[in-house]
Amino acid sequence: MGKSARERPVRLAEKLLQIRQGLGLSQNEMLAALGLKGKVLRSAISGFESGAREPALPVLLRYSQLVGVSTDYLINDKLDLPDHLPVTEHSKWIMPRQTSS
Repeated sequence: MGKSARERPVRLAEKLLQIRQGLGLSQNEMLAALGLKGKVLRSAISGFESGAREPALPVLLRYSQLVGVSTDYLINDKLDLPDHLPVTEHSKWIMPRQTSS
């Protein structure tokens, strides 16, 4: 019997990018917000958002806890993230980045 590829969420990368951009964070700031600074490289965030890499389950859990949604929203391609991601106790300190008009 041959091994078949494991099924993967198609929209995961898009959703992780949406979370970071919704919080107004750089990739380095996202590492810090996830508590991963010094544990993984910034390029990991880039890989997650481009779909080149798939985050480990504990990392997905950190993303979901950061914005207060179930991991179901991240891994179920049929579910969209809420338009306005809730701010949790873990992410209250994050202020949206100010953009010049």
